[in-house]
Amino acid sequence: MNSVSRTASVAPPRAVIFDLGKVLLDFDYMRAASTLAPHSDLSPAEFKRVVDQSPLLHRYESGRMTTAEFVAEVRRLTGFRGPDDLFHGTFGDIFAEIPEMVALQRRLAGQGVPTYVFSNTNELAVTHIRRQFPFFSGFTGYIYSYEARSMKPDPGIYVSLEKLTGLQGSDLLYLDDRAENIAHGAERGWRTILHADHGPSVRTVSEAFGW
Repeated sequence: MNSVSRTASVAPPRAVIFDLGKVLLDFDYMRAASTLAPHSDLSPAEFKRVVDQSPLLHRYESGRMTTAEFVAEVRRLTGFRGPDDLFHGTFGDIFAEIPEMVALQRRLAGQGVPTYVFSNTNELAVTHIRRQFPFFSGFTGYIYSYEARSMKPDPGIYVSLEKLTGLQGSDLLYLDDRAENIAHGAERGWRTILHADHGPSVRTVSEAFGW
C-alpha cells in the first residue's frame, strides 16, 4: 500500500530514492541461464536455481565475494566450462527498462529533484546496466549493496543512503517492490511507496510534488 500523500501544509520530499530491480528495470535470470546452461552440466532451470536469489548470490551481492570468487563458485556448482567473458556479459544481461518509471525519474531530475539508486545488486549487473541503459547516468548518487557490504533490509545500508544524501526522515521518498525493504524505510521516518505497478507509483509521486 502506498503511504505517501501531500496536502498544502506538507512540504514535498527533498530527494527520491529508487530501488532498481522491478522498479526501474525488470529482470529475468532465465535469460542468462538459458545461454549459460549449455556450457554446463545443468539444465537452464537448474542453472537458474544456483544464481537466482540464492544464498550464493546473496553472498556476492552483500560484498562477501569478489566477482572472480563468484564465477569460480558458479563453475564448481554447475560445471560451467565457458570463458569468463561469456559469463560476465551474459550474467548481467537480464534486464529490461520499465519506461514509465524511467520517465518519472527523468521528470524529477529535470525539475532539480535529487534522485538516487538504492539497490541490492552486484558488480556484473551494474557494469552491464551502465553500458546498456543511458538513463542510468542521470541519478544524483548510487548505493549498491555489494559496495556497502550490507543488503536491504539491514539497517546499515539505510544509514549509508542517509549519509550520501545528507537527508533523513520525511525528506526522503522511497520506492521499492519489497515490503520488508519499505518497512525499514518507514521505521526511519522515510515516506514510502510499495511499488507494484507504474500507474499507482507515478500518481503517488506526482501527488507528493503537487503535479
